[in-house]
Amino acid sequence: MVRLLTNPLVLRAAFVMVAAGGAFLLAVWLIRSLRRNIATEADIDSASAPTLEALPLHLYNTVIQQLKQQKHELQVQTLTEQRRARTTENFSQTVLSNLPSGVLVFGLNGLVKQANPAAKEILGFHSLSGMSADDIFRNAAISSPHDSAVYPDGMPDLPSRLAEEVHAVLSESSKRRQLEADYATPAGEKLRIAVTVSAVPAVDGSLLGAACLISDRSEFERIRSQQQLHGEISAEMALELRTSLTTIAGYAQQLARNRDPDLASQLAADIAGEAASLDRRIGGFLAEKRSVADGVRASAAGKVI
Repeated sequence: MVRLLTNPLVLRAAFVMVAAGGAFLLAVWLIRSLRRNIATEADIDSASAPTLEALPLHLYNTVIQQLKQQKHELQVQTLTEQRRARTTENFSQTVLSNLPSGVLVFGLNGLVKQANPAAKEILGFHSLSGMSADDIFRNAAISSPHDSAVYPDGMPDLPSRLAEEVHAVLSESSKRRQLEADYATPAGEKLRIAVTVSAVPAVDGSLLGAACLISDRSEFERIRSQQQLHGEISAEMALELRTSLTTIAGYAQQLARNRDPDLASQLAADIAGEAASLDRRIGGFLAEKRSVADGVRASAAGKVI
């Protein structure tokens, strides 16, 4: 045994075995330490980050919150646009309701889509919705363009009836036309109306319908006829006045040359009678002129209102 221990080969082999065992034990310890570190890091990562199952739910919640926020913003914007549209519509309705002129809006099918109260009053209908131009204007004949400035190149070939003009604008998208026509209400009242027929274009240029602006010119026509008649009466009055003044002047000359008291008295009576007759004619003429002027002012005031 002593010899074995003193043998260098045996000692070297024992040393190698001890070193190998120490290295093996050291490796085992290092491996275990490394595994513990890895396990600790894995526990920390799993505790700080969501799991694979929890990660999609977290994303879904975030997306849903964003969608809810966008939905709320869209709802607020929609409500704002609806309020704005209602305000614009109410304003338009108020303006149309208070216009003194009638307004008719025809759709592409030729039927009335909208009519203001003035149009119903002028045309003599309780309701105009859904009626066609033929039903409303019937045989109303066009007499002349209301404004010749609309036709700088001369008056075009116009339809003979007002309803045909509306159909022409709807079918041809023609330019604005201003016309005058003789119209009879369903109750039989005859009117003189001025009508402006124009196309209603869309934003893209397509045709949406036709609009008619209607004004009752019957009162103006009556006043114009009165003024024309008054002008003729004025000419006759001027002639009568000149004749009366000539007669009075003749009587005065005879009176100045006459020495007969009876004849002078007769001439003075003739002069007084001619002057009284002249005063009555002038008074009646002035009263009629004042009446016509009052009618013109009242009609103008009604149009302004």
